[in-house]
Amino acid sequence: MSEPSVLASLVSALRGGSIQIVDLTSPLSSSTPVIELPPEFGQTAVFELEEISRYDDRGPAWYWNNFRSGEHTGTHFDAPNHWVTGKDLGDVASVPADRLIAPAAVLDFTAEARKDPDFLVEVDHVKAWEAEHGPLPDGGWLLLRTGWDTRSHSQESFLNADENGPHTPGLSPECARWVAQESPVLGLGVETVGTDAGRGHSFDPPFPCHSYLMGSAKYGLTQLRNLAALPPTGSVVIAGPLPIVAGSGAPARVLALVER
Repeated sequence: MSEPSVLASLVSALRGGSIQIVDLTSPLSSSTPVIELPPEFGQTAVFELEEISRYDDRGPAWYWNNFRSGEHTGTHFDAPNHWVTGKDLGDVASVPADRLIAPAAVLDFTAEARKDPDFLVEVDHVKAWEAEHGPLPDGGWLLLRTGWDTRSHSQESFLNADENGPHTPGLSPECARWVAQESPVLGLGVETVGTDAGRGHSFDPPFPCHSYLMGSAKYGLTQLRNLAALPPTGSVVIAGPLPIVAGSGAPARVLALVER
């Protein structure tokens, strides 16, 4: 009798529950928090539904909607051309399909972010994680768990801004450069509204995660949730952005496969 194929084994494991599917995606609605830039800049759109018909005279047997949304609203994928440093690099429609399924390393800084919402991850933090768990996955994701997804019910709590700007955790400028230019990962995933820390506007360079990652043809995933259900290593992330031609990013359904 022949051995079952890899795909057949995967389907069996999914049906049997030995591999669990964890949804890392925040529901997308008009109450989904969005980034707020200074008023002199253009702003992203809040998600909106426009009803076309709902089993009525406009369409007696069907319900459907138009929707309006920013590319970077809700859980979304950042493509290299999102930032000026990657302006000549790929759009979201040109991301190779084989880069949308990749292993993940989950670094947990929930306790630190709870004590200090401006907490910054340094290279030494990542090195310490590697000493315990092994190297970051080649061609995989670095996922930053901070517990920030528990704030996603409220725009105010999620952005956590005052007169000095937002206060959310993230990477230091040097760590952002290291992840983009020296680490083997293909991108960074976070629970916050963007890949940069809230204070990123004041760093050198400003918004270093965007600047270094996009300029290195790497990617970003933002507004993830349920990272607490993932182990430090061993999970596989499936990121499915809309393939918007010339788009700088897109809302995405992001799933993780976890072996139980």
